[in-house]
Amino acid sequence: MKNNKEVSYACLLLILLLGVACKQKTMPIPQDTVAALPNIIWLVAEDQSPEWFPMYGDSTIALPNLASLANDGVVFTNSYAPVPVCAPARSSIITGMYPTTLGTHNMRTYNAYRKENQPQIGLNSYSPVVPDGVKMFTQYLREKGYYCANGPKEDYNFKKLAAAWDDSSKKPHWRNRNDDRPFFTVFNFNVCHESQIWARGKDSLYVSPAKVKVPPYFPDNDTIRHDLAVNYSNLKRLDNQIGEIIADLKEDGLYENSIIFFYGDHGGPFPRHKRALYETGTKVPMVIKFPKNNNAGSQDDRFFSFIDLAPTVLSLAGIQPPKVMQGKAQFGKFEVAQKPKYTFHTSDRFDGFYDRVRAVRSERYKYIRNFDTTKSHALPVKYRQQMPMMRELRRLYAQGKLNKAQARWLHPTKPEEELYDLKNDPYELQNLAAHTELQDTLVHLRNVLNKWIIATHDLGGIPEKELIAKWLPNGKQPKLAPLKKEEVGDKIALHASKADATILWKIPKDSLWNIYTKPIPKSISFKAKAERIGYVDSDLLTHNN
Repeated sequence: MKNNKEVSYACLLLILLLGVACKQKTMPIPQDTVAALPNIIWLVAEDQSPEWFPMYGDSTIALPNLASLANDGVVFTNSYAPVPVCAPARSSIITGMYPTTLGTHNMRTYNAYRKENQPQIGLNSYSPVVPDGVKMFTQYLREKGYYCANGPKEDYNFKKLAAAWDDSSKKPHWRNRNDDRPFFTVFNFNVCHESQIWARGKDSLYVSPAKVKVPPYFPDNDTIRHDLAVNYSNLKRLDNQIGEIIADLKEDGLYENSIIFFYGDHGGPFPRHKRALYETGTKVPMVIKFPKNNNAGSQDDRFFSFIDLAPTVLSLAGIQPPKVMQGKAQFGKFEVAQKPKYTFHTSDRFDGFYDRVRAVRSERYKYIRNFDTTKSHALPVKYRQQMPMMRELRRLYAQGKLNKAQARWLHPTKPEEELYDLKNDPYELQNLAAHTELQDTLVHLRNVLNKWIIATHDLGGIPEKELIAKWLPNGKQPKLAPLKKEEVGDKIALHASKADATILWKIPKDSLWNIYTKPIPKSISFKAKAERIGYVDSDLLTHNN
C-alpha cells in the first residue's frame, strides 16, 4: 500500500498533468513530505587524495570550511574509487556499478568534449550498451519527488539521459527550483583538477614550497615542491568555494538537517596518483555530515567504494536500491548489515594506451595483477606530460638520478604480481609477492580477485573494438523503437518496446522532460520518447488534444 508521502506526490503530479502548473511551474509539496525526505548535497573535488587534508592529519595549509564540515560530520578513512581516473569512476558513481561490468572501464568511451575521441587508435566516441536494468540513479530520486541538479561536470563515459536531472548546467543550485521539493544537488569543483597544476603554475601560492612534505616516491627538488605547493593552493581555492555553498545552506536554514557528502572523484593529480592502482590513485577523502550533526567529529573505517554511493543515497531517501546495483547501501532505511571485506580496482585504457591492471585491497594488504608486464606503469599519456613534475621525473629517470623507490614506477616493465603490506608500507614501495612467508596471503587475494573478475563479468579481457562491434551494429548506436500509445478511458498509456527503457514526456513548449509513471490525460497535448543508456532515443511520439 502506498504511504502518505507517495500519495501526496501522486496528487501533485496529477495537478501538474491537468495544466494547473504549466511551463514547469510546480505546486509546493506538503510540509510533512519535505520534512520526511532529506536534502542531500554532494561536494565533489576533482583529483585529490586524503593525505593533504586537515581531517586526515595534514597541517600544511588551513582549510577552515572543510575542517568545520569534518567537525560536524563523520570522516571516512577507507573510501575508494574503483578506477583512478574521472570518467570511468563517475560511471560507477552514477549507476552503483563497476565500470568493468558496464563497459565504461576505458578512458574515455563517450567523449562530450570534442568531436573526435581517440583518432590515433581509430576509436570514435560511443556509449557502451550497459546491462539490463542499469539507470542513472537520480532518476529514482526524481520519481520520488526530488529536484535533482548537477554541474558543471558530467563525464559519465556514456551519453547522459534526460531522466537524470532537472538541471545539469554550469551553475546548479537548489535555489533554482521554483517549489519546496526536497533536493539532491551535486557541485563539482574543477579548481583542484590535474590540469590546474600547470594552468595555475604561475598564480599566487598560499603555502611556501619549502613547507610542503615530499613523499618518498618523489625526489625532493624545487620542481616537485612547487607543484605540490600549487596543489595545496588549489585546495585553499576549493575550500573557499565550498565555503560559499555551506554559507548558502546556513543562510537558507538548511545546513543542520541536510546530508552533505564531501569526497574526491579519485586520487591525486600527480604522477603515480591519478591513473595508478596504488592507494595514491584509488583512495579518496570522504566526509558525510548527517542531519543534526549525528556522530559529529567521529571517524569510520569501513570500506566505502564509489559503487556504494548510489544505493546509499537512495536508501537515505527511503528508496530501495535496484537489485542490479552492485554497490550496497551503507546508511539509511536499506542499510546492509554485512559490510564489504574488500575493495576492487581496475585500470585499462588511458587515452591511446591500453594496460589492463586489476587490484584487490583487504584490511591490511593490496594485491595487484599486471596483465601486460612489458609496459611501464608510467604510460606516456600526452595530457599528463604538460605537468612540470612529470617532465622532471622523466628527465631525472633518464639521467639515472632517481633512487630505487622513486624510479620504480617509471621502469619500462613491471612484475606480473604485486603485494603490499599497507600497515608497514603505506606508500607501497616494497613488493612482497615473492616473499615465502606471505604466499598464503598472495594466493588468497589472487583467488579473491579471480572470483570477482568472473562474478562481475569483467569486460576488460575483451578487446575494446570487439565490444564496440557487439554493441554498435554497423558502427552505429542501436536505436529504440518508437513508443506505442494506447487509449485507456480518458487517458493515454505509453509503452516502450524495450522493457528497461525509460519513457519521458513533456508539454510541447516545455524544455524539461518528465518521467512517465502513469497514463496521461487525453486532454493534454504532449510529446514523448524512450531512452536508455547505450541507445539512441526513440523517435518522438506526438499527441494533440
